[in-house]
Amino acid sequence: MSENENSKVANPPVGAGKPSWLKVKLPTGENYRNVREAVDKNRLHTICQSGNCPNMGECWGAGTATFMILGNICTRSCGFCAVATGRPLAVDLKEPERVADAVHLMKVKHCVITSVNRDDLKDGGAAIWVETINTIRKKCPGVTLETLIGDFKGEAEHVAKIAEVRPEIVSHNLETVRRLTKQVRIQAKYDRSLAVLKMLKDAGCRTKSGIMLGLGETFDEILESMDDLRSSGVDILTMGQYLQPTPEHLPVKEFVHPDTFAELKLIALSKGFRYVESGPLVRSSYHAEKHLF
Repeated sequence: MSENENSKVANPPVGAGKPSWLKVKLPTGENYRNVREAVDKNRLHTICQSGNCPNMGECWGAGTATFMILGNICTRSCGFCAVATGRPLAVDLKEPERVADAVHLMKVKHCVITSVNRDDLKDGGAAIWVETINTIRKKCPGVTLETLIGDFKGEAEHVAKIAEVRPEIVSHNLETVRRLTKQVRIQAKYDRSLAVLKMLKDAGCRTKSGIMLGLGETFDEILESMDDLRSSGVDILTMGQYLQPTPEHLPVKEFVHPDTFAELKLIALSKGFRYVESGPLVRSSYHAEKHLF
């Protein structure tokens, strides 16, 4: 990156404000309003809103959203994430039905679901995950599913429950390079995430992971993480620019130029990833329907 000779493009200084390639349009349009109405009507949480996603206008305008289950309060306090941290409310057993109703109402063809981490629950929320997937399939036959899961503390029996219901794609994000993991993902572990992805792959799942750039990683560290993910059998990789959600979160160290993202995409494909999304505005579920291949 800016501190590494491998980066071939000069990037603007962080103090100069966001570069032009990070500017997005305000959300408008009928589809956007319909998605917001469905989310509000069913009292649902979306990572689009909770995570301050820059693509919300584009995705909601296209009629898609990423639903977030198990409430909207996370038991972990990652340094990059805008989702609220604290003591979660009791599990809402009606949530799977409401999510399925929204998927049906929105006529979603490919549904992406994520969740907060629920370390307060014995199974990490695996049972609600399974119920949500089964309810969507029952109410919306033909819908394909991507599940963006946490690490379930690496407990194989809970990871296996997700694999058993066979979402078309199972995603778990590495988020950053090995050296920065303790700072960026305070309660997570780099090797534990790799182990979870390997468990899923060994169970026959199509797997996906993502990393953020601009947190101070070097170019070579990104390549190392690519190799680690491939060693765990990951099929799909997403890479996007980290953006600081509030002044209390980790600062942006660098705005990575789109040309660098393009270079990294070519390298990732050469390493054997079957599909790669790489660009400043890329997030885990960005263009998720294309990842079904």
